[in-house]
This record gives sequence, structure tokens and C-alpha cells, in this order.
Amino acid sequence: MSRVGSEHLHGLYAGTDDPWNFQTSAYEKAKFLATCNALPRPRYVSGLEIGCGNGELARRLAPRCAAYHGVDAVERALVAARLAVPRAIFTRAFLPAPLPGGPHDLIVLSEILYFLDAGSIADLAAQIDGRWPGADVICVSWRGPSGNPLQGEEAFALYRAASRRSFAMVSGTAEYRIDVAAGTA
Repeated sequence: MSRVGSEHLHGLYAGTDDPWNFQTSAYEKAKFLATCNALPRPRYVSGLEIGCGNGELARRLAPRCAAYHGVDAVERALVAARLAVPRAIFTRAFLPAPLPGGPHDLIVLSEILYFLDAGSIADLAAQIDGRWPGADVICVSWRGPSGNPLQGEEAFALYRAASRRSFAMVSGTAEYRIDVAAGTA
């Protein structure tokens, strides 16, 4: 299996900075609320969101974090994210890549894992486990067809198997599931 190419990701954003209608979709808004409600702690020192897209989830999570850092592969998405959450830091990276440093006690992987291949997922799990062993990790997985080599639950199963953390499903619908591995406060 291979990770989804950069050209595919850029193609998704070719005509818009909101290819999944994060700003207007009732479904997305409900999923973002469920994601916020699934967080084990009321406040965080530093949140790190991998695959932050246009910052719509960050707008909801960043107020619970003293600092917030989003990472995405597409500059157009990052421009929108910087407008959505001006106080946050947004960095461009195409995984697998070293993740930005910081005292992150919240790691967010929302519908990003199925864009990766098994090796990249294992690399991501190793980085997160090795660098932030006390962080809460939240994974949101789409249950429908992703249009990528890996499907959402399949990609999450690979991440869970590669990680040393214990995940529990805390919320879900027919369309998505939310799994959390609580760190140490």
C-alpha cells in the first residue's frame, strides 16, 4: 500500500479551501462537537492536530488549549486555518515527517489516518508514543468508503496495533467513530 500522494491532496483543495464543507455541514458540526465532548480533560497545555485542514476543528479545540499547533500537507488549507485560528501555529508537512516539537498533551488525528499507508501510520504512532507518552490521543475515523487505499477503521486498527496506548471507543455513529487513549494528567 502507498500513502495518498501530494497531488491528490492538492487536487481536493484546487477549487476551495473547504472540500468537505466543514464550515456549513450539519454532520461535520455534530462530529466536531462530539470530538470536543470526547476529550478526557477540560484544558490542555498544548494541542497538536495532524491533518488540520482548514482549521474548523481547531477553532473548536484551540480554546481548550493554552497553545495549539496544526499540521497539514496543503498550503491552501493552512491559509484558511490561520484565518480561522489566528493565535495558533500551523505548519506544512507531508507525512511521514518529523512532527513539530512542544509540550503537547493533546494529539488529534481526525480522519487523517486513511490518507497514509501502513508504514507511515506505524511511524506516526512511534513518534507520538516516543515523544508524548503522557498525551491524550484522540482518533476520529470515517466508517464509509474513503476513496483511498486504506479505509478509516482499517487505518485506525493499524494505528492502534502500532501504538503502545490503550484506546477505547467513546463515541460513534454509523458514519464515524471516536477513540481515545487517555494519557497521564
